Amino acid sequence: MAADGPLSPAELAELESTLLPALERHHLRLLAHGLRTLQAIAAADGAQPGSDELPDRSAIRSWAADQPPIAQDRAFIEVLSSQLESAGRQLEQLAAELGRPPLSLELRDLIAWARNQANQRIAIISAVNLPP
Repeated sequence: MAADGPLSPAELAELESTLLPALERHHLRLLAHGLRTLQAIAAADGAQPGSDELPDRSAIRSWAADQPPIAQDRAFIEVLSSQLESAGRQLEQLAAELGRPPLSLELRDLIAWARNQANQRIAIISAVNLPP
């Protein structure tokens, strides 16, 4: 894990190089951040790499309480826990499409998913805007 966050500078550069629209890249960064954080929480909680189980709210809270920058901010920990659970649900859906456990996902899986989503939106827009 990077010193300033769960994504390394190389991973951030890879996300930026996708050429996706800014809003989609932002969503992709958030999802990647959530994945790496959930993987770190699972590892800290003793889960084996590639485990099927996402950390539950209790594990997320416990991990957050051990993070010095936020340990004393209970309100933030609650919001963070909720957001990580939401990211976990999205990761579960993506992982189910790939037939894999959510914590086994990698950045390339998220990028491929985001590109596919963008391509589907472009195809729909193109179909709607075709002349008769």
